[in-house]
Parts: sequence; structure tokens; C-alpha cells
Amino acid sequence: MSDTLIIGAGVIGLMLARALAIKGQRVTLLDRQSFGRASSWAGGGIVSPLYPWRYQDAVTQLASWSQGQYPKLSRELREQTGVDPEFDQQGLLLLDINDESEALSWSARYERELTRVDSQRLCELEPQLQGSNRNGLWMPEVGSIRNPRLLQALIRWVRQSSRVTSLENSGEIRLRVHKGKIEGVGSANYGKLSAGKVVVAAGAWSGPILNSVGVDLPVVPVRGQMLLYKAQPGLIKRITLVGNRYVIPRRDGRILVGSSLEYEGYNAYPTIEQRYSLERTAQEIIPALADYPVEKHWAGLRPGSSQGVPFIGEVTNTKGLYVSAGHFRNGLVLAPASTHLLACQITGERCDLDPMPYCVP
Repeated sequence: MSDTLIIGAGVIGLMLARALAIKGQRVTLLDRQSFGRASSWAGGGIVSPLYPWRYQDAVTQLASWSQGQYPKLSRELREQTGVDPEFDQQGLLLLDINDESEALSWSARYERELTRVDSQRLCELEPQLQGSNRNGLWMPEVGSIRNPRLLQALIRWVRQSSRVTSLENSGEIRLRVHKGKIEGVGSANYGKLSAGKVVVAAGAWSGPILNSVGVDLPVVPVRGQMLLYKAQPGLIKRITLVGNRYVIPRRDGRILVGSSLEYEGYNAYPTIEQRYSLERTAQEIIPALADYPVEKHWAGLRPGSSQGVPFIGEVTNTKGLYVSAGHFRNGLVLAPASTHLLACQITGERCDLDPMPYCVP
């Protein structure tokens, strides 16, 4: 019997399993498919909300804590697993901002470096923007991590740990509750699994799992589509954001372009319409991309929630049942803080993060 069983092996579930194992717990990590194959893999890896001043303080609290952890986490995972998650602090350029005063007020309030840049400075920071007459904002502290490699490192870590039991391809999962207390789960492929505590961290699929025991979690799937260009190393230097679209450089020259925001239920298939739309946007931001091929096009389902505030904590009427879901576009951004907060709740330790904004229904 495990101390804690986690349903969902995306970035939240994997980081939580690691955090609990480090604290000495016996953990079972369960996923209906292969580990790390849903929205965590499909995202862009920017370690910041796209427009951080437009979010509630609850999101900023988690994002600020997490951003301070990523350089250390990336280094530890590289040393412990041999997989480099490729955290790079390229800085973020934001173009065509219509609420600049709110952004500057936010940066002063939270002591985050954010400055105005004119067209000349913009082109110095990103030479591929030469000829643009745009102004923008510059956030030099923002970095990105190569999320598929982060997932590879986390998966290797949990598989190496003697405290974590990894169960993939479980098939259908159902919660087992008796007299208001969690007993474990039932799995189509593994049968009954017992645990003192159970965490639902299944991303966009968290709602249906919880509905089976009468918990109405307002988390819905939101499709996002991405492109990957195969370019040469150094073609672009910075993460650049225009509207809801961005380009992210990788060390090997590949350039990630995202993303769409589509409410199409659990349909995770990419569409030709969005591919063309993303290509147009990519070439509008970085005209030189017209000379390079698109290597991949894919889609993933985000766990959408009201104003992007996740649910983190114990379910009100079911002792031992916990949730970490609804991170919307910021699952990877908020993961270190979210898992730190929940690990403290599970083990009864004091936490330096306020849990109140994330209460579960």
C-alpha cells in the first residue's frame, strides 16, 4: 500500500511524485497512457505567464515561486538523470502592448524587471526584427525549458527511485471511496490499488474522474496547436510574443511556434486551418522563417479553468482525496510551486505559499 497514489503523469504528477519521494513517502504514479504524453509534452515551455500582469495574484504567487526554482531544478535533474532539460534564460519580448501602464505597475509592485523598448533597442535584442517600427516591452529574466526533455528527466528520476512505483497504460481509472474517505483506485489493467491518499492530477481529464464521486470540478479541455520549424542555430535569440502567438528558440536551431486556443471538447487532433494560421503568424513575427521547413505540427488539450487559477488541495467532503488541476496555459510555469504546496499539505508540513486561493470545491 502506498502512502500516496497520483493519477496523472504529466509535469504536475511527475514533479509531485518526486517531491513526495524526497520527503520519504511511498508513491504510486498511475497514468491511463504512457507517462508525459498529454498537454505537458505539447506546450511551449515558456517559464512565465504570457502576460503576467493580466492574471490574478493567485497565479502570480505560484509563477514567481516557480520561476526561482527552475534553474536549480534543471541543474539537479541533469546531474541526477543525465538528461538536460535545456533551461535557457533568453528573455521575453512583448510587442504591440495596449496596456503598458498596467504592465509597468505590475512590475513595480512585484519587483520584476520589465522595461519599455523602442524599435532600435528591439532590433538590437532580436536582429530578425530589423525594419520593424514596433515598440514593446522587455522582460530579461524570462526563460524557457524544453518541456519534452524536462519530462524525460522527470520520468527517468521517478523510474530510478525505489520509493516510486510507476504504472503506465492503466486503462480506465475509477476512484474508490467508502464512507467519505478515499481507499484507493480501481484500474482496468491493474485492478484495485490501495493508498492512504489519492491525488487527481490528470489535467483536462480530472473533471470526469472526480465526477464519478460527486465532485464537480470546473475544468474543461482547451485545445492548443503548435508548429516546429527546423532552422539553423542562432537564427533568433529571444522569445517573442505578439497577441496570443509566440516564437521560442531552441539550442539546436529549432523554433517553436504557438499557439491556438480552441474549445472543441476532447478533440486533440491538429487541423490544417490552424497550421496555416500559425505559419502566417510565425512569418509575420520572424519573416526569415519563410525560408525554413515546418518539421512538426501537433495539438494538445489544456486543463482550462476560470481566469487560469488552478485547484490545489483536499476535496471538501472526501478525506484523503486531493486535486492539482486547472492550470490552463501555465501548467509547466506553475508546476514547481503547485507541487511544493500540495506536497506540504499531504505531509502536514508548513508551507511558505498561501493555499487559500486554490481551494477545491
